[in-house]
Parts: sequence; structure tokens; C-alpha cells
Amino acid sequence: MSNTPNRASNSAGKPRKKEITLDLATARQMLPLVRSIVTDIVNLRQQINRLTPEQERLDRQRRELVWQERQRRYQVADEIATAEKAWAAAVTELSGLGVTLVDDEAGEVDFPTKVNGRTAAFSWTIGEDGLRHWHYTGEDAQRPIPSEWEKSGTVTPIRFRGQP
Repeated sequence: MSNTPNRASNSAGKPRKKEITLDLATARQMLPLVRSIVTDIVNLRQQINRLTPEQERLDRQRRELVWQERQRRYQVADEIATAEKAWAAAVTELSGLGVTLVDDEAGEVDFPTKVNGRTAAFSWTIGEDGLRHWHYTGEDAQRPIPSEWEKSGTVTPIRFRGQP
């Protein structure tokens, strides 16, 4: 028996989430599923954005509403709650795949990877036919995926031109 007390690996007592790093081939294989999830997220965001002004108007006028408008107020609140719940579930599903939602209105996501030992991501936006760009974490500049990465099937060992 050890004299060392059992201690959690972090202050919250929760196990640390393993960092996910995807190669280009894996990210491309995931794209059809990610496309479906992101389409749902964008549609749900549009629905929420469309209903929210109506809900705000009905809430402001709640004391003067006739019965049909009161019913509509409750219906809109239910529709928004349902859409928000579905939106959260879709974002959780995307996160479970290791993919990061960047913009839920534009449908932009990042697939985590490493380039030259640095954290980076392949970027994709709804409407694009495939993965074409990447960027280092924290950078806004999108760079085209070099053709060498296509041939090798990997990212990490290849040096991007102009990088040390």
C-alpha cells in the first residue's frame, strides 16, 4: 500500500481531455459527417435568429396580447427552446469529433492538426467542396494546403515554404 494520497490530475478533479490531432486524410474522411452537422447548426441558428425578434416583440407587448397572440408567444418560446437544445446537441456532437465550430452563422469549422510542431487547423466553410485551407492557431490568415501534403498524406513532417 502506498503512502501517497490519490489526487486528481487537475484542480477540478476531472480527467484532462486528450488533445485531438487529425491528419489531412482523416479530416477529409470526416468531412461528409461534419458537413451534415454544420448544415444543421447553421439552419438552427437561422431559425433562432428569425424567431428571436418575434419573441422579443411578443414579450414586450405581453399585457396587451389577445388570446391567439398569447398562444403564439408560448409557441415561439417553445420553438426557440427546441432549436437551442438541438443546436447545443449538434455543437456537442461536432466537439466530440474534435472539430471546432468557428462561426455558426457562416458554417465555419476547424479540424485540429499540427504543422511543424505547432498547433494548427484545417479550415472549412459550408459551401466549399472540400478542405482547401489551413492556418496556425491564433492566426486569421488562411493558407492553401500545399500539394506535397496531398501526396504524403501527413502534415507534421513537411515544412511549409518560408518556415524555419
